[in-house]
Amino acid sequence: MTTYCEVTGRKPTFGKAVSHSHRRTNRRFDPNLQRKRFWLPSEGRYVRLTVSTRGIKTIDVQGIEAVWARVQRERGAR
Repeated sequence: MTTYCEVTGRKPTFGKAVSHSHRRTNRRFDPNLQRKRFWLPSEGRYVRLTVSTRGIKTIDVQGIEAVWARVQRERGAR
């Protein structure tokens, strides 16, 4: 599974965990990623995307067709 959101591009960030004694250790802040199926009416099929919860909200607002077209363009550029 990818470790980034295919819609928003969110990736893990890194920082420090600070204990009560103020010792610092490395930690990783992962985005809330979900593997989700979306129905594409124009193509008559489902597509499966790894999206963050923010990406799901983006799809709700902009629509799956517009977001899918942008994802396809970005995949082609890679």
